[in-house]
Amino acid sequence: MTIKLKEKERLDELQRNGYRIIQNPEKFCFGMDAVLLSGFVRAREGDTLLDMGTGTGIIPILLEAKTQCAHLTGLEIQEESADMARRSVALNGLAQKIDIITGDIKEADKIFPSASFDCITCNPPYMIDSHGLVNTDAPRAIARHEILCTLEDVVRQTAKLLRPGGRFFMVHRPFRLAEIMTTLSQYRLEPKRMRLVYPYVDKEPNMVLLEAARGGRPRMTVEKPLIVYERPGVYTAEIYDVYGY
Repeated sequence: MTIKLKEKERLDELQRNGYRIIQNPEKFCFGMDAVLLSGFVRAREGDTLLDMGTGTGIIPILLEAKTQCAHLTGLEIQEESADMARRSVALNGLAQKIDIITGDIKEADKIFPSASFDCITCNPPYMIDSHGLVNTDAPRAIARHEILCTLEDVVRQTAKLLRPGGRFFMVHRPFRLAEIMTTLSQYRLEPKRMRLVYPYVDKEPNMVLLEAARGGRPRMTVEKPLIVYERPGVYTAEIYDVYGY
């Protein structure tokens, strides 16, 4: 299928099933965190999955390639990003498998029925108001700072939309880990699996991958560290595998 690109948009290869994605580098492009989250997700055959704050649709498109989900949905508040996501879905011939909905995470329970998803994923804004300078370009600022939704908004809505026993997968920053665990427990999303991501083996972690279950029993597995670089400019074998190189 031929899709017309708008001004300043580009097509990027995803190294999975020949899929490509439309992005505008002057707005916001997906990063390693989204790719690592797609590699961390454990979805079962036939699952329905919702990606909150899907941006240009990178996570649903990658998960369609990596899992046997029956259907995937992306929810995105910014219409420009949602439009790029829809065109990427159409470009890859995935319109029967992936829906992109324009809407607010805080209103997700009014958009979707309660307990209607087996899995929910989210790569949320990491920074609260006191963390760093807010980018004056709205799409980047919304993606990085808690301007339109907070961590609690994401967790609250997830708890409403997951079926009992359903699983929530999120990537975030380790410096907010105590807050994350407290918020998950507050909404009866039991942390089940955690993996810390380190840029180099001798550096502090800069990302954390988490899985929680709605109404799960207390017990969490901490997986071995994920190291990104062997040396400057050279990924570890595991990172190459996640990317599909």
